[in-house]
Amino acid sequence: MSTKTDQILESLKSLSLLEAAELVKQIEDVFGVSAAAAAGVVMAAPGAAAPGAEAEPAEEQTEFAVHLEGFEATAKIKVLKAVREATGLGLAEAKALVEKAPTLVKEGLPKEAAEELQKKIEAVGGQVAVK
Repeated sequence: MSTKTDQILESLKSLSLLEAAELVKQIEDVFGVSAAAAAGVVMAAPGAAAPGAEAEPAEEQTEFAVHLEGFEATAKIKVLKAVREATGLGLAEAKALVEKAPTLVKEGLPKEAAEELQKKIEAVGGQVAVK
């Protein structure tokens, strides 16, 4: 660490609990941050954006999971076949998976594959969510 940060750290170590609470309040006011949001961390992370600075865009999700939420009672066999085809499970495993809906069918799929699987299962009477 640099000399300046070492000095600040040593100063922080000598604060009383009341002084530390006052410091936290001042940091929150000056920098527009909340110590509660930092899950117990007294100060904002180094390099944290100042108020008014542009925030970085959120990272786009690249992997999706397909969840079977339910199915029409008359379409159970068709849904079972679609799930079995998608997962490569045996008949007994696929049946158990379908019967315990809502449940995860497949995860780690690219968006297109997840949407395709969703369409296949919905076409035969299943209710599917892509997360």
